[in-house]
Amino acid sequence: MTRPTLTGTPDAVPTVELDDLIDGGDLQLIDRWLAQAGEVQIADDLARLPREQRAVAFRLLGKDRALEVFELLDPSVQQELLEGLRDTNVQQLFDGLDPDDRARLTEEMPAKVAMRLLAGLSPAERQLTSTLLGYPEDSAGRLMSPEVASLRATMTVAEALDRLRRIGASAETIYALPVTDDRRRLVGVLGLRDLVLADAPTQISELMDTDVISARVDSDQEEVARMMREADLLALPIVDTEDRLVGVVTVDDAMEVLEEEDTEDIARAAGAEPLGRPYLATSVVQLARSRVIWLIVFIAAGAVTVNVMAAFETTLEAAVTLALFIPLVIGTAGNTGAQSATTITRAMAVGEVRLSDLTPVVGREGTTGLLLGAILGAIAFGPIAVLIGTPIAAVVSITLVAACTLASLIGSALPLAAKRLGVDPAVMSVPLITALIDASGLLIYFIVAGLVLRL
Repeated sequence: MTRPTLTGTPDAVPTVELDDLIDGGDLQLIDRWLAQAGEVQIADDLARLPREQRAVAFRLLGKDRALEVFELLDPSVQQELLEGLRDTNVQQLFDGLDPDDRARLTEEMPAKVAMRLLAGLSPAERQLTSTLLGYPEDSAGRLMSPEVASLRATMTVAEALDRLRRIGASAETIYALPVTDDRRRLVGVLGLRDLVLADAPTQISELMDTDVISARVDSDQEEVARMMREADLLALPIVDTEDRLVGVVTVDDAMEVLEEEDTEDIARAAGAEPLGRPYLATSVVQLARSRVIWLIVFIAAGAVTVNVMAAFETTLEAAVTLALFIPLVIGTAGNTGAQSATTITRAMAVGEVRLSDLTPVVGREGTTGLLLGAILGAIAFGPIAVLIGTPIAAVVSITLVAACTLASLIGSALPLAAKRLGVDPAVMSVPLITALIDASGLLIYFIVAGLVLRL
């Protein structure tokens, strides 16, 4: 086997992957790779490594660079990495994290380990982290950073710049600056560019934008993240019930939330639970566990379809040709319902559809399903009539019209109903809806066959 080698200057982008070097076991080559690679690339490659190999490469990083890489890893990978490091290194990494990142990592840890690491923090850092952990899970309070570079409305530009020089290094961001009154209530926001370009004697109250977009600490993280994306915000001030500034959510944290939510929706739409960790860092047992529950649900739904066929056994015996078109009918209806469900779930996620829109949404989707069914029924009628006969063609065409209409109604109504019940609409998405439509489409098919063929 040829051993991997590195070429190029120390600043070149490595062309060899880290896992190949780990397999080779040459620590000098690994050290050179780490020196050439950027923090993002190192974090990506570490996440691909098995748990036992990850710590080997991570220990070769310098203290400051190790913290930068560590902050880029998913919390689940961070937790696994900490398990392979010595206690001293673990505490140093934990201490170096921002309070919001530290709170997210704590959620992944066993309670005893989390308490021990929190106890090792300075009183100020422990208070900041404990405050965030006191907010509900998935709330803006849990996501925000309490280290805010805020200004007072009564300050001058010179005073504000002096304050930023003193506290800016420890603040989460200084590009979007919340402005408060003397009682810490949010009254405005000011961009760093406007501050730097203004004259020194000018008061902040004259420069700030009073049309402030903010969120409460108990707001849902996904809603906050989507609000930031829609408004193109770099940072969103977070206030308590009395409109006092308590923190700020930055765009990088908001994008992570959206990525997590989109990942969950995609996984559930495919009939699986989200992994919650990078794919290559997930064991086969964890992969199976994320999928098996939904497969059991599908088996149960399939049993309903079998019972429907059993109930119409005499109809099938009288017209065996009907069995040829069962996959076509239920497949088309299922795909129609899946299209509707996916469209509405996505529209809800980006705020285009609300719970109050149930009636118009169901009406639009039902009409769309009717139109699609009519088009597909007309297309199917000719070939089936020529090959099999007009009666069977009529059964299939009428069924397609009715089944597509019903599928669209179900596909649009269930995500909205799930949202009203407090359930993730993605759970009611493609897999479950397809299972329901299979049974209902088959029922429609046999009823139409009985009426048309007089069986």
